[in-house]
Amino acid sequence: MRKSFGDPVAEDLRFVVKTVVGEDNFIDMHPNRSNNYCCGGGGGLVSLDETFDFRMQVAGKTKAEQIAASGAEIVATPCANCKKQLRELVDYYKLPVQIVGVHDLILRAIKL
Repeated sequence: MRKSFGDPVAEDLRFVVKTVVGEDNFIDMHPNRSNNYCCGGGGGLVSLDETFDFRMQVAGKTKAEQIAASGAEIVATPCANCKKQLRELVDYYKLPVQIVGVHDLILRAIKL
């Protein structure tokens, strides 16, 4: 049985990712869950090209630092907007990280 931390959707996704990649390969960012940092592209900001510099240098800087500190090679997110923002942050800050959707990660793990 999974331990609940008050956010069933986040806990369900954690359970799925841990099951797919294995408990030993799962790295959680700190802080996490409801204390996690926004990617910096929230509220539709990610879709406005004129906000790029702000998204990279201000709104997303903390998230880029958090990703770098995690030491993860792959970062999975269920959100399409976060995926776009995180990919741009990775390119901007030249982080050695691959950004994938949770569904992409699951697809990679399925052995047909």
